[in-house]
Amino acid sequence: MEHGPLTEQIVATFEALGPQLKAAARFVLDQPNEVALLSMREQAKRAGVQPHTMTRLAQRLGLAGYDDLRALYAGAVREGALGFSGKAGVQVATQKAKGERALAVDIVASVGAQIQRLADPQALDRLVAAADLLASAEKIYCLGLRSCHPVAAHFAYVMSFLGERTILLDAGAGTGLDPIRSASSKDVLLAASVDPYTRATVETARYAHDRGVPLVAVTDSLVSPLAAIARETVLIPADSPSFFHTIAPALVVGEILAALVAGRGGDTSLAAIARSEAQLTAFGIHWSPPTARRSP
Repeated sequence: MEHGPLTEQIVATFEALGPQLKAAARFVLDQPNEVALLSMREQAKRAGVQPHTMTRLAQRLGLAGYDDLRALYAGAVREGALGFSGKAGVQVATQKAKGERALAVDIVASVGAQIQRLADPQALDRLVAAADLLASAEKIYCLGLRSCHPVAAHFAYVMSFLGERTILLDAGAGTGLDPIRSASSKDVLLAASVDPYTRATVETARYAHDRGVPLVAVTDSLVSPLAAIARETVLIPADSPSFFHTIAPALVVGEILAALVAGRGGDTSLAAIARSEAQLTAFGIHWSPPTARRSP
């Protein structure tokens, strides 16, 4: 996700803000394209606050009013500072649903634009840094609950082809999180969560962090509770034209990280994948069409 002109300042002051100002600040932090081009009233509506709260936020950040804040972000858009997908992102954000087909198109366009942002140079730097940390780990603990469970589960499944380094933490039978007690500073916890953040994910990540376990966070904001304690953070957008947030970009991040870590293994990875394939074949895991019988 792109950085705006006031990103660092907002992150530094975020915890000192009240609930309404936090909601406004988070909108500015996470939606820099919309800040540049939407009206203040529309931004306030999307942030879930009153328009005067946006003005108060601007003043809290040392500006005369919200027009000055918008001008900063508009200038950044003109200069390309918000990334090459900015224009497309704003177009998607301002579309309104006009029937079922139009809503489907909006969702497809939104997800496509969000995934494209992962090719932004800054996003690529974050992905590579996260892969560096994961590749150096003795064991990789994977955690994603509720909507983010598929992110952790798919990453762990792909990584299982490389051997037994990966441990999927789950909530099954109430004991699925217990393996984290064995993690050490030589291991890494990969945790995925987006707003609203799952309490068990945050608490497990904090438990690991307090014991010196490095954290790779796949999350939606620099003020996410995971980002606050992560060694490396991969930012993913989660907003959607649907009433429910999207996890598609997070799934793509998991696939990218698994591929990068596998590639780091070279011949060792190739040998492990070959062993995995041999086992799958022996067990007849994947369907194949029946062999046609030859006529006598």
